[in-house]
Amino acid sequence: MAMNVGSGGEEGEVMVEINTTPLIDVMLVLLIMLIITIPIQTHAVKLDMPRLNNSQDTTQPQTIDLEVDFDGTVLWDGVPVPNTDVLDQYFRNVAAQSPQPEVHLRPNRLVKYSYVAKVLAAAQKLGVEKIGFVGNEQYMDQ
Repeated sequence: MAMNVGSGGEEGEVMVEINTTPLIDVMLVLLIMLIITIPIQTHAVKLDMPRLNNSQDTTQPQTIDLEVDFDGTVLWDGVPVPNTDVLDQYFRNVAAQSPQPEVHLRPNRLVKYSYVAKVLAAAQKLGVEKIGFVGNEQYMDQ
């Protein structure tokens, strides 16, 4: 420990230096406590990997091609759908099947989004769970 005893200036002068030794001692004790309380890190990551099950059915799921043309016309597997009631009935039939077939939605590049949104909303409302967009490459800029 250091102590200022000499007469380096006026007598009765206020010492402006802070004694940092107790502060360092406390910080070292806290550091040691922190190091002791941290659990030892393991360098292994436990993963539950999927197991191969040969009894699963490997057949391809049934797919339904649903197209929305530039004027809002809906085509179900290439056949025009006359109105929304018929489309709703198709969606009900798909939702009732187990497992559900995949509906591949292919909107035309020029179709308004409102037509596609109505088809998607009807499918969601009636319980169709497997819907995917097909033909997205037509929207990429060349």
